[in-house]
Amino acid sequence: MPLAVIAIGGNSLITDADHKSVEDQYEAAARTGHHIAALIAEGWDVAVTHGNGPQVGFILRRSELASHELHEVPLDVCGADTQGAIGYALQQNLGNDFNRAGIDKSVVTVVTQVEVSRDDPAFANPSKPIGSFMDEAEGKRRRDEDGWDVMEDAGRGWRRVVASPQPTKVIEIDVVKQLLAAGVVVITVGGGGIPVVSDDDGNLAGVPAVIDKDLASALLAQLIDADLLIISTAVEKVALNFGTPDERWMDEFTLAEVKQYLDEGVHFTEGSMAPKMRAVVQFLENGGRQALITNPENIARAMARETGTWINA
Repeated sequence: MPLAVIAIGGNSLITDADHKSVEDQYEAAARTGHHIAALIAEGWDVAVTHGNGPQVGFILRRSELASHELHEVPLDVCGADTQGAIGYALQQNLGNDFNRAGIDKSVVTVVTQVEVSRDDPAFANPSKPIGSFMDEAEGKRRRDEDGWDVMEDAGRGWRRVVASPQPTKVIEIDVVKQLLAAGVVVITVGGGGIPVVSDDDGNLAGVPAVIDKDLASALLAQLIDADLLIISTAVEKVALNFGTPDERWMDEFTLAEVKQYLDEGVHFTEGSMAPKMRAVVQFLENGGRQALITNPENIARAMARETGTWINA
């Protein structure tokens, strides 16, 4: 059976500012799950990955508010917490979809560690903002007392920043492969994986960092020899000249075209499409055959070549 990795964004579980509760996110997971289940019904084996940025932010904020009474939660543990919670919502909803459709499939969430190099240059230049805004005094107190890296964020206040290193190894990859070979739908590498480093003896330890979810998904797709990487995002297609009068929605790119547009640095912005396109390049340059970018509700139509943006090796 063909094998796909489907990467869904953490923001896709929060539709707007008025729908952030756990119940709201569960309902959003149900809607996304319907589209994944439909693909599985068509005969695909699937590994699902997901983002977790907003959810980690919620945990950090709760932890800060309760810090006068309870210990604060480390960032790597926040990642583990969100893998379990988001995985639970997706896992239960997919299982319900299978039950209703008479699909004989099991689904499981694997709490997944992803190794990064302790020598990754990103650790020397932390740049990923996390957690709440602080005033300058609190930011400097955290820097001096807790060893945080902090920076002023565009006039809005001070925030903690952490490294965003490159993923190098999925620790639980053998388990993931065994589950997929048994026909199980696997939810894995949530939030890019829990970032860990190894010592000279191979022992692992979590580090305060954030791994890009799409790069980790591309690495996963490469390691399991996936036929297709689907990056599910907020738009139906990828655009050139996005937001300008010359905006052009694209049906298809070649790998060479994507690399050219990334080098030009104009069409794909860092806060939006550029990381996704770099993930696509990583997958296709390491044995991948095709990638697809679309929004969750259009996955079925995109698979029928009615919409979405396809990138071919």
